[in-house]
Amino acid sequence: MKAIIIGSGLGGLLSAAKLSKEGYDVEVFERLPVIGGRFTNFDHKGFQLSTGALHMLPHGPTGPLAQLLKDVGVNVEIVRKKPVAVIRIPRKRGDTDYKYGHKDLLFEDFKTPFSIINRIKLIYYVISTRKNPPSGRSFEQWCREHIAQDWTYRISDAFFGWALSLRAADVPVEEGFAIIENLYHFGGPGVPMGGCKAITDALADVVRANGGTIYTSAEVSELKVEDGKVTGIIVDGEVHNADLVLSDIGHPATAKLIGEDTGVEGVDNYAKRASELKPSAGIKICLSSDKPLIGHGGVLLTPYAKRVNGINEVTNVDPSLAPEGKHLTMAHQCVHWDDMKDLDREIELGLEDLKDIFAGKEYEVLLIQSYSNDWPVNRSPSGADIKNKTPIPNLYVVGDGAKGKGGIEVEGIALGIRNSMQDILI
Repeated sequence: MKAIIIGSGLGGLLSAAKLSKEGYDVEVFERLPVIGGRFTNFDHKGFQLSTGALHMLPHGPTGPLAQLLKDVGVNVEIVRKKPVAVIRIPRKRGDTDYKYGHKDLLFEDFKTPFSIINRIKLIYYVISTRKNPPSGRSFEQWCREHIAQDWTYRISDAFFGWALSLRAADVPVEEGFAIIENLYHFGGPGVPMGGCKAITDALADVVRANGGTIYTSAEVSELKVEDGKVTGIIVDGEVHNADLVLSDIGHPATAKLIGEDTGVEGVDNYAKRASELKPSAGIKICLSSDKPLIGHGGVLLTPYAKRVNGINEVTNVDPSLAPEGKHLTMAHQCVHWDDMKDLDREIELGLEDLKDIFAGKEYEVLLIQSYSNDWPVNRSPSGADIKNKTPIPNLYVVGDGAKGKGGIEVEGIALGIRNSMQDILI
C-alpha cells in the first residue's frame, strides 16, 4: 500500500512514521526547504528557538504524544520537573512580603483564591461533570452560571490562552472539561531534550529507516480524485500515485487541493465548513538572561497580566537550548480575532507585561514571533475542528487542524492521529 503525506509538520511526520512502521510505502511532500513546520528549532544567536510550538509537551512523558513516539520507536527523552506549573498572583496588603508585589501558587492550589462556597461548588462540578460534561455553551458562559467570581475568568483565560491560544469565551465547555479530564489522567508538562527539533528529526529518521522518502521544496498543487477516491497527488506537474493520502496542511488548504466538480457527495459542504474555521493566533516573545527569570522548568501562568498568558524557561531543564551561561525564556499570549488588526499594539502590551512580571531583573528580548493566518498557533481552534475524516474515504486530515477531543496543542495532534490510525489500519 502506498501512502502519501502532504506536509512534514509534527502531524505529518508522526503519521508517516506510524504508517511506515506498519509496512506502508510512504512518501512525504513538504513545500518548505526544511522539515518540521511549526515544530522544529532554528539557531538565533546560539539559542535554539522554536518555529512555533514551545519546547514543551503539555502532558510530558506520560501523554498521548509521548505514547505515540514510543510506539513508532522514537526515544527522545522527555523530562518533567516539579513544579510543573505555578500561578503568579498579586500579594495583598498585610502579607509579610507585600513589597515584592506578587506571590506564586502551585497549580494544584489554584482553588485557593476562590471563596469557600465557590471551592465547594468547584469540587462538586468537577467530580459530577467529568464523565458527563455540559454542552452548548462556552466555558466562560458555564462559569458565569455556576462559579461567578473574578478569579474564575482570570485563571480560565490564562490557562486556555496558554494551552490553546483562545479565551475561555471561545472554548466550548465540553472541550474545556475534556481538557481537565486529560490533565487528571495524563499529568502536567515536560520538556523534550533537544527541543522540538529533536522529535521531528527523530521521526524523519524512523520514516527513512523504514524505507520512506521525504521530499522538501515540493509543493502539492492538486489531488487526483477518481471514482470517489484519491488516486494520487500532483507536484510540479508530475503525478504521484497513492492508495492513501494524509494531509497535514489543515482542512481549508486540503479542500482547495480537492477542487470542484469531483462528483463526490459532501465535498461542497466540506469545503464550506472548512472555510468557516478561524485559526487561533498568538504572539511569542523570546528572552535571554544571564540569571534565571523563573527558576524552574514548569509553566508560569499569569492571570493578572494584560496580555501574557504564560511563560516557561526551558533552560532550567535543558541548558543546551541556549549558549553556555545563558537562559532562554519564552512568553506566550493569545491574540483574539478582534485584535488581529493591530498586532503591534498587542506586542507592546506583551512587552509591558514582561517588564512588570520581571521587574528588577535584567533580560534581553531575543525575538518576537507572531502566529496567525497561514502560520497560526492552530489551523483550527480547539473544540471547533471538523475531525480527521473527509468526504473522500481514503483522504484524512491530521495535525493541528484536526485534533482529538480534549487534546492540548501537540497532544491533540497525537490524539487525532491515533483516531485516524485506528480507522485506517482496521
